[in-house]
Amino acid sequence: MADKNDSSKAASVPGVTPKAVHVGGESLVDRIVPHIKKILVMVIVVAVVISGILVVRWRGEVKKEKSTNLLVQVLETARRPVGPETPELPGVTPPKAKEPKFPTQKDRAEAVLATLASTGANAVASYRGALLLDAGKVDEAITAYRSGITAKDLEGVMCREGLGIALETKALAEKDAGSRQKLLEEALATFTTMQPDENGPRRAYALYHQGRLQQTLGKIAEAKATFEKAKPLALLAEPVTQDARTNNSLLSAMIERRLSTM
Repeated sequence: MADKNDSSKAASVPGVTPKAVHVGGESLVDRIVPHIKKILVMVIVVAVVISGILVVRWRGEVKKEKSTNLLVQVLETARRPVGPETPELPGVTPPKAKEPKFPTQKDRAEAVLATLASTGANAVASYRGALLLDAGKVDEAITAYRSGITAKDLEGVMCREGLGIALETKALAEKDAGSRQKLLEEALATFTTMQPDENGPRRAYALYHQGRLQQTLGKIAEAKATFEKAKPLALLAEPVTQDARTNNSLLSAMIERRLSTM
């Protein structure tokens, strides 16, 4: 009671300010205040990091969208058909094609390559190599295919297959017998490494190409053995589309035709 009375008296004395009493020590606010600067810095740093991540993701999405739009332009050119225009017959008005046809595969390949160059679109090595080969630029095709042969997925298989075909194409155009032989041997070696996995995609095609080159090089016994090995694989995989079924049947027929000449 005495303390209470003393407090009351102190409060009534002019010029004396009563002091606040903290029960249980410092409050949470009291403890935070000395560190408020550090906390604000941490909040700002976290905000900057999060903002940076969001900006990087946004730029990535924009880049993907831009790349997709560029590829659409390329595909618009690539899907145009190849062949002669419909001839005009007397008294018959031919239907107008939505888009003009390319006279040859070479013309279309050159147009697609021009579109790639003008748009700056990126194309995988196997696709670019195929375009260059169709355009008759064999050495450039070889360079393009070589850039992708170490890929671990199907792209690597396609690049090795394309490289073998490009080397074979160059060999057949070579007038010097020694150079031709060397290029054919190199093509055969490339097809041998095309698909080393016995159950991998396009394994049958790898064996078919090997057999062709062996036959061209006069290695008839080896070629026959390779074709026999490829024969059951041609139709082994279950086709997922009608096109795949047709391609498998065509490959099987080509192998049978090769074997019939031996």
